[in-house]
Amino acid sequence: MLDVSDEVRSEIGDDEADRLLGGDRAPDSYECTSCRTPGDTHLDATSTVLFVGEETAVLAFAHARCIPSQVVPVSEEQLAGAVRSISQSHTGAPDLAVPAVARPAPAPSPAAPAGPDPARQSAPGQAAILGITCGLVLHGKVGHASLVVEPTGPVGRPGSTSGEDEFLDLLQDAGFQPVTDLDETPEQLPGWSVLVAMGKLHAVLQPAAAGGSTGWWQAHQPLQVTDAWRMAASQLSEVTMYAVPAGMVGRQPREDLLRQALERAVALGQVVAASLPLAGT
Repeated sequence: MLDVSDEVRSEIGDDEADRLLGGDRAPDSYECTSCRTPGDTHLDATSTVLFVGEETAVLAFAHARCIPSQVVPVSEEQLAGAVRSISQSHTGAPDLAVPAVARPAPAPSPAAPAGPDPARQSAPGQAAILGITCGLVLHGKVGHASLVVEPTGPVGRPGSTSGEDEFLDLLQDAGFQPVTDLDETPEQLPGWSVLVAMGKLHAVLQPAAAGGSTGWWQAHQPLQVTDAWRMAASQLSEVTMYAVPAGMVGRQPREDLLRQALERAVALGQVVAASLPLAGT
């Protein structure tokens, strides 16, 4: 009932992978790292998900129906907090062939929707300071877990000295599409994904040149999300990412105000979007 993908096997080694598959190293029960509900390795098809930092790896388990077995790169800071939490709660995981491995600790109860989180990231052009706002945006009558990404200033192409803001053009080059109607769900963008681990938003991932995924944006401190946001993301297995130029939407304290600001930006032709699958949650 346990799946260890080839990329997870290559990280932990054949011996440890075989021990997991043989039941020697896998837990009987677990909390799914995607939907946060209980799972049983004897009854449920289960995926192994390995969150890998520079020096630390965190092994998590998930229902196979939620996410496939995979390796997810994250920052070392994000993993360090998880390992400390697990050590304090004495909840260990299989002792795999990596410097440190542990299961994510249960997340605390989510608070209000996360507001903009200024975080430095390598945008598809140059370094920028982005604001990230989490909220539910209705597509018709269905609430979609959404991210609104807005830089604090112009983002140009590499080597550009004009000061012209090319943020939306760069994202369109990456496959994001202009939004003309907020009620329509944008197409999924292959290779991109959103990492929500331990009940918090950690990163937006993009395809890596050498294969796999790499961080496009990473939170300095993982952002807490609400139960409603996480449930919507889990039910649809995706998150809608909207991007706007600097100063277009701003910090909105309520989801109705966020939608109104997005609608104004859409009317001006200043929004691009894509649906990004969950890399984990």
